[in-house]
Amino acid sequence: MQIADCWSRAQGKYYRTGARLFYRRPLVLTNRTPLISFTFDDFPRSALLTGGRTLKRFGAAGTYYVSLGLMGKTAPTGKMFVMDDLRAAVEDGHELGCHTFDHCHAADTATSYFEASVIENRLALEKLLPGVAFRTFSYPISPPRIQTKKRMAKHFVCCRGGGQTFNQGTADLSYLASFFLEQSRDDEDSVRELIDQNRAARGWLVLATHDISESPTPYGCTPAFFGRVVEYAVHSGARIVSVLDAWKLLQSSAGDPAVTGK
Repeated sequence: MQIADCWSRAQGKYYRTGARLFYRRPLVLTNRTPLISFTFDDFPRSALLTGGRTLKRFGAAGTYYVSLGLMGKTAPTGKMFVMDDLRAAVEDGHELGCHTFDHCHAADTATSYFEASVIENRLALEKLLPGVAFRTFSYPISPPRIQTKKRMAKHFVCCRGGGQTFNQGTADLSYLASFFLEQSRDDEDSVRELIDQNRAARGWLVLATHDISESPTPYGCTPAFFGRVVEYAVHSGARIVSVLDAWKLLQSSAGDPAVTGK
């Protein structure tokens, strides 16, 4: 293994460990019903036009993590959202979450620049959709720098990371665990097993992906796969809610009256 590869692995482990251990915002999960949230990063058009249609068929809503600097462009995850998609997502009851304006790499980007991109994204949304605000966040590409994680706590009620697992016991609102569906799109049984584990633990499973297409990018999955996952999630008895609505439910179940504010 080359030195560069060793350094990259060590650096990745450092950021993953730091994100898990430092500047935690613990929330004890006391919900009696398991929760599942479907989230989409970058916001490829297919995530709404296909994935959103699937969620709507089951009476569910998702969370779309938006990088407004990508609007109308083509990215590695496919054709990005356009203005009409933003409006449609809100009208259909979905949540718009923040993903930085520039789709900044959470580990490689200096914290000051990263935070500036978060603020730019917020201001851009205020101009495009007055009255709509980002309340939750997803770290792009990788776990964040430790100081970045600390800074994000003042901007969002919760921030989503990765980890390929679900939240149980005590969740970290500054680094929620999630499971990327594309990593198991050829192993549907593992997704079903995770949903079953979440049900048994009465946890909060945050499922993530990017595009939903018959020919998905390496970061997405097919409509058939996604549809079966949604159907299984619904039939598991879990409440299927956006990340923000899950946070509100958990705040309420913990006896916190502030379920509508930061």
